[in-house]
Amino acid sequence: KNESHGFVQWFHFSFIAYFVEGAAGCTISSSDLLIRATAIPPLSGCLPVTLSCSPAMSRSRVYADVNVHRPRDYWDYESLAVQWSGQDDYEVVRKVGRGKYSEVFEGINITNNEKCIIKILKPVKKKKIKREIKILQNLCGGPNIVKLLDIVRDQHSKTPSLIFEYVNSTDFKILYPTLTDYDIRYYIYELLKALDYCHSQGIMHRDVKPHNVMIDHELRKLRLIDWGLAEFYHPGKEYNVRVASRYFKGPELLVDLQDYDYSLDMWSLGCMFAGMIFRKEPFFYGHDNHDQLVKIAKVLGTDELNAYLNKYQLVLDPQLEALVGRHSRKPWSRFINADNQHLVSPEAIDFLDKLLRYDHQDRLTAREAMAHPYFFQVRTAENSRLRTQ
Repeated sequence: KNESHGFVQWFHFSFIAYFVEGAAGCTISSSDLLIRATAIPPLSGCLPVTLSCSPAMSRSRVYADVNVHRPRDYWDYESLAVQWSGQDDYEVVRKVGRGKYSEVFEGINITNNEKCIIKILKPVKKKKIKREIKILQNLCGGPNIVKLLDIVRDQHSKTPSLIFEYVNSTDFKILYPTLTDYDIRYYIYELLKALDYCHSQGIMHRDVKPHNVMIDHELRKLRLIDWGLAEFYHPGKEYNVRVASRYFKGPELLVDLQDYDYSLDMWSLGCMFAGMIFRKEPFFYGHDNHDQLVKIAKVLGTDELNAYLNKYQLVLDPQLEALVGRHSRKPWSRFINADNQHLVSPEAIDFLDKLLRYDHQDRLTAREAMAHPYFFQVRTAENSRLRTQ
């Protein structure tokens, strides 16, 4: 009732809570647009303060303890002693791409005349490079995971490069509009093999998007590439939410839920799949991270968003809440038109609906997704091919 008195009391409690919280090894959300709300009894005469001082409230439904049961040197990438080769065996042919952390070239191994991909890394923290190398080594030979062939470094500049298998891929903006219904089923199934494998090995990709899925359509070969943002999953660990590309960021990243897991990749896959079947790329087209959540809410509705926030005791800042507004859920049928109707079947809609869920724990896992009726034809063809081999 006494505003100035109330503010002093609130500040005093916040000040104490800050140090108690620090001592307890907990964290206040870094985002001023979101608060992790937990029931903390207020001091007499002041408002409750909301902090994230509770144990981790979310745990993966699958593969949660993979790294718990592996030896430390499997996941402790900071201790990796990198075995560098000389780069004289490789020559750059042409530039094929660039990203925030690297430049990518088609190259040739002059010892055997075989094509390769040379990823020259920009100056970044050593531990990030070690993480990418360790993850690629752990996953090497897994289904549809790009193969790391060599790790080289310039003798003088010490610039590191990663050498990968060559994939003769077509730009997705050219390829996707030509894909048939069966092609989409086939390639999404192939991508799910890669995701289930990396998840089963205790690794989240955290940057699934069309740019990172190489497809050689002639050979019907798919490879999941760019493991630079990938990370080992440890239950209870809080991760950086500044991962994934904007259009493929899961709601958990946009509302600053840090104890996310492999299911983040399933949201990104869902965005990719929606873009393919509805021929709307990207499907959620936000202009910034706040607008990205708005775009999602306009499709999935705000009732479900609020249920998600309540479940994980999250409160949006009034500014972000005002931006999001109130929206009813849009039926998926709203996105069907003459151009895409041949790609949109009832089972495609059901599959999509089970991926694009606010609540990460409600999404299909990669293994569950592979068993969905949408892939019946693909599984049948694969089984008959295996029988005839």
